[in-house]
Amino acid sequence: MPVISEKKYDVIVIGAGHAGCEAALASARMGAKTLILTMNLDSVAQMSCNPAIGGTAKGQIVREMDALGGEMGKVTDKTGIQFRMLNRSKGPAVWAPRAQCDKKLYQNTMKFVLESQENLDLKQGEVKKILVSGNAAEGVVTSIDTIYYAKSVIITTGTFLNGLIHIGDVTFGGGRIGDKASHGLSGCLEEMGFEIKRLKTGTPPRLNARSIDFSKLETQHGDAIPSPFSFQTEKITQTQVPCHITYTSEETHRIIKENIHRSPLYSGKIQSRGPRYCPSIEDKVFRFADKERHQLFLEPEGLTTQEIYVQGFSTSFPQDTQIKMIRSIQGLENAELMKFGYAIEYDFCPPTQVKATLESKRIENLYLAGQINGTSGYEEAACQGLMAAINAVLKIRHQDPLILGRSEAYIGVLIDDLVTNGTEEPYRMFTSRAEHRLLLRQDNADSRLLKHGRELGLITKEQFAKYLVKKESIEKWIERLSKTRHNQVPMDQYLRRSEIKFRDVLGILNEEAGDEDVETQVEIEVKYSGYIQREVGMIHRVKNYDEKKIPADLVFKEIKGLRRETQEKLERIRPISLGQASRISGITPCDISLLAVTIEKLKRS
Repeated sequence: MPVISEKKYDVIVIGAGHAGCEAALASARMGAKTLILTMNLDSVAQMSCNPAIGGTAKGQIVREMDALGGEMGKVTDKTGIQFRMLNRSKGPAVWAPRAQCDKKLYQNTMKFVLESQENLDLKQGEVKKILVSGNAAEGVVTSIDTIYYAKSVIITTGTFLNGLIHIGDVTFGGGRIGDKASHGLSGCLEEMGFEIKRLKTGTPPRLNARSIDFSKLETQHGDAIPSPFSFQTEKITQTQVPCHITYTSEETHRIIKENIHRSPLYSGKIQSRGPRYCPSIEDKVFRFADKERHQLFLEPEGLTTQEIYVQGFSTSFPQDTQIKMIRSIQGLENAELMKFGYAIEYDFCPPTQVKATLESKRIENLYLAGQINGTSGYEEAACQGLMAAINAVLKIRHQDPLILGRSEAYIGVLIDDLVTNGTEEPYRMFTSRAEHRLLLRQDNADSRLLKHGRELGLITKEQFAKYLVKKESIEKWIERLSKTRHNQVPMDQYLRRSEIKFRDVLGILNEEAGDEDVETQVEIEVKYSGYIQREVGMIHRVKNYDEKKIPADLVFKEIKGLRRETQEKLERIRPISLGQASRISGITPCDISLLAVTIEKLKRS
């Protein structure tokens, strides 16, 4: 007989990976009674691949989440063991913070935050079924027949849905090494009418640091003064450690080529699409045959472990081949493999089945977030969990949803990409995906999004007041520079010279700004003011399309003049605005014009 929980919830979150953690915390902090269910309480917030947070475009996402009240940036600041600001030699649009974290410390810190959060219950349990009443989710059933009721359900299952692990000829079920797969939920989703597909990802072997000859490797130190992720963190104080660099060799490539028939990727065992921008080492050798070597980063997994992560060496070769490959690399001639690399296939739901709020189109009050929507990466998953929870709670309160625009946040770009065009491979965020990346910088995420976090109750009065002080200081400095002259030249024009820094200007004025973040933003806003104004102009020109909403009940098949292919795409994706419709692959300006005329006629009738 099923056991019905005596406690009823507003929101149930399935899964406690990075998406699940952010979803549960946001929901609870907004005042909703929240339950997070995970198959293994000891694996909460586990960093299944590299224990690193941030990087190109990903670092911007983490800072955006922090401005909205997310937790990932704060936990990273507490547990990071090497911080680096990437792309400093390039323009500020692509500067990106990245941190190598202590894997276990990150996991335990995030778990403690969850356990300590008011309005949040953390329980171990595998969900096998979504309860539906009418056409709306109303709860879940676990594998031991416990029923929990809720007003909303958020699925954040990562790679666990029918997960299948490959190491050479060996294949077995698992959500990741050491954790079993989830086999009930995919079938339940299919029964409810969801389309299910398969994706693949992978991970490299881990080495014992004691078996590595670091004297043969290049040393890579972090920044002398680490930049925190969270706008609330004053300073990084914990111990920092170096990473190391080495390269594959001619012998490595020979071993790979001679054994390629033993790779599940090439033998036909794996049929699913993997991440194009994070290929396995066997893929690299064959796809980039002209390269004599490939760079590898040896990154420590923590301060209290000898495990070393080999970034750039993802593989699913058999164990004996992995050993030969690793030992053909300089500095790793005597390396001991503590864990073997593997590939994993898993189920996902093509994301055109969810709305911009991440609520499913098929079942009301059911939200999907993270790798179940076809993304890869901790940061891409986490921001979806945060947004799904925000919108689930807003819907419960009968308030308007929060949908971030493409000119407002990388998070907005990511979700719009997914729900508008879907994905056939694990989606990874890049700066090149954002057409307004000069406005979506890592340094100004607070000025773009903190107001939303405050309105949602996820940012405190004190935190917002601190931001207002910073904002006022930036504005005063920009105004002052426009009114002050140096050698008959306005200071703001002087600062626009490529060789001049804001520190130079401060030296001339014999003053201090007193805040590094203020200095950074003043310099960028002044130096790039012309480009920024041009970006703002472009946004205003396309804003009209995004503001022209498409009626939810519009029947696209009845619009005369639309091609059948266009009608089918519009019916499947159900865009909410002309702007979103214009971004659907294959939709032409002529199609948009017909849509616009149809909408105007409906308004007049």
